[in-house]
Amino acid sequence: MEARVAEAITRFTGSMGFVYVHLALYGSWIVANLGVVPGVPKFDPSFVILAMVASVEAIFLSTFVLISQNRMAAAADQRADLDLHISLLTEHELTKLVELVTAMAERDGVRANADPEIAEVKKDVAPEAVLDEIESKQTSE
Repeated sequence: MEARVAEAITRFTGSMGFVYVHLALYGSWIVANLGVVPGVPKFDPSFVILAMVASVEAIFLSTFVLISQNRMAAAADQRADLDLHISLLTEHELTKLVELVTAMAERDGVRANADPEIAEVKKDVAPEAVLDEIESKQTSE
């Protein structure tokens, strides 16, 4: 719930509607305090309150943006992890296919193993070993 609220605030603050609202509010504040509007007394003649409001708003908005960025980074990490798993699985399956095709070629009298690249491609990459290696390097950092 909190993350959704932060995301909604970040989405709104990154819109032109946010800019228009601020132009209207801060513009009105400035015009009123310059004494241009008849009948409206100056309530912040030195604009100290306006500066304080803007500063506090900036603090909260930057926090919401950081929350949103953290969520996006976590989602990107999950996608990268999924991509790695899919790539490792694909590598493993392709190795098995190369072994099968090579065996079929040999059975039909084609010397497939004569190509040094075939021997390299036939080396099986164990997905579990790669993942374990990645995890061990991450924990040692």
